[in-house]
Amino acid sequence: MHYSWEENYERGYEWWLMKEAKKRNPNIKLYGLPWGFPGWVGEGSGSPYHNVDKTADYVVRWINGAKKTHNLTIDYVGIWNETPYDIKYIKTLRKVLNARGYKNTQIIASDNKWNIIGDLSKDKELQDVVYAVGCHYPGTHSTSEAQQLGKILWSSEDYCQKNDETGGACWARVLNRNYVNGYMTSTIAWDLIASYYTQLPGWDMGLMTAKEPWNGHYVVSPPIWASAHTTQFTEIGWSYLKHGHGVGTLPQGGTYVGLVSPDRDHLTIVMETMTFEHSKCVWDAKTEFKVSPQNLTLALGGTWSGIQEMNMWFTQMGFDGKPSIFFDKRSPLKFKNGKAQLFLDLNQMITLTTMDTGLKGVYPPPPAHTDFPLPYSDNFDGYSLHQEPFYLAQQIGSFEVLAEGKNGFVRQMVTQMTIPWCKKADGIQKAYNVFGDITWSNISVEFDFRVPVENGTSGIFVGARATTGGCSSASTSGIFFHALQDKFVLSTDLQRQQVIKSGDLSYNPGSWHKISLAVKGNAAKLTFDQTTVYFGAIPASPAAGWAALGTDSFGLADFDNLRIMTS
Repeated sequence: MHYSWEENYERGYEWWLMKEAKKRNPNIKLYGLPWGFPGWVGEGSGSPYHNVDKTADYVVRWINGAKKTHNLTIDYVGIWNETPYDIKYIKTLRKVLNARGYKNTQIIASDNKWNIIGDLSKDKELQDVVYAVGCHYPGTHSTSEAQQLGKILWSSEDYCQKNDETGGACWARVLNRNYVNGYMTSTIAWDLIASYYTQLPGWDMGLMTAKEPWNGHYVVSPPIWASAHTTQFTEIGWSYLKHGHGVGTLPQGGTYVGLVSPDRDHLTIVMETMTFEHSKCVWDAKTEFKVSPQNLTLALGGTWSGIQEMNMWFTQMGFDGKPSIFFDKRSPLKFKNGKAQLFLDLNQMITLTTMDTGLKGVYPPPPAHTDFPLPYSDNFDGYSLHQEPFYLAQQIGSFEVLAEGKNGFVRQMVTQMTIPWCKKADGIQKAYNVFGDITWSNISVEFDFRVPVENGTSGIFVGARATTGGCSSASTSGIFFHALQDKFVLSTDLQRQQVIKSGDLSYNPGSWHKISLAVKGNAAKLTFDQTTVYFGAIPASPAAGWAALGTDSFGLADFDNLRIMTS
């Protein structure tokens, strides 16, 4: 919803992603968490809590759109990612959910640290409306106050780690120890898949990597297999066993957790022996621990004493000269009189389970890695309405495909400053895309643009050698050709503070114009409607970066016939 009167539940990729997830596991749960809000929600205040009724209405309309448009049930909803919470808003959100038929959508709070515990402990009404306390990056520990409160505890965002063997080992350890140490019964990875251009924030931090859509190349990374040790042999609704009776630390270091199905027919035990030096997580408390190879005796009692064997799945994270072995099915572990012997070496995961449904997926070799192909062009015809344009990595603003007749084009839709999660973005009144390859140096970027008469931006820009995205977008360097309605500016920054050259330029809103920027070595050529407005020197630094396009201020702008080539 770019505007309060405009409900559109077709834009973006998340609807598709949720439906694809449901195809694979109909029982999967869906959790919606706002990271930012449209500016109109805050009524110019910059805060979603300025009018809590309006914000609750916005969020619940999104939940309703998921259900009515896509038949997707949002099971959980958060408050605001890693930002201060507001008690009045949380209570209002619960009331609006209930009033509109979403009593089963549960509230998680507050997706930051454990600081909401104090308010929960002294406010019974707040306790009643919060289903679970969600903490981000708890380092496998919760506070004693959180544990004593009696609420469900979640690590509602975790991992955020390079997805190599160390990342896999970190994730293996966190998945177990969040419950062993912190009594957290849910652990959610950020992020699901690394599908960002290399060097954008998080570009190598997904559970797997797929960041070359032009060729289909992907990498199935170690964290995927660490996840499988738990997710293939449990379901949402299974219960952890009690500490000391199926959950705890191993005698020589490492951890184990036991989980049982709701009907108590199945048991799964996950063990890990990740070492401190090889499983460091970015967000961990840096307390060193020791792990040694060990022989174990496993004893099953009570309901499980009659088990004769358990299926075994094995992973070895490859450190210290050992090869990596991921999610390998081994011979079942035999039990006699409820006991079995097992040897665990360092940096291993073992799953023992009564479930016989485990399967290591088989996939063909992925296409080979290739760089972004040049020349590249897109006229934006043939897209679905409101679809995101291919390869434009949107850092600030919102760009989607619209059409006039058969002619498709991209429009920047945001007309006022948003309420961002990333405070570094506060105050930058620009929309900004990057695309291509951060190693590009000598390139030419051209496109057609139009500034609508109503609600149009003050100008647009085309860029090359752009160095930065994400929360640091405001400080990006590069070569930027800004086409304003009364002049042009060539600068090395988005803010037009580091000016190389400026001069006369004019155009009328409502009509299409062509703009191009070509950089080669220490020279740039700027062309507007086939006329060269500058051909001269530029700084040697930055020497390389992405191509870029965007708007000089928030406001509508249309883009078409994008073309990129070497210069």
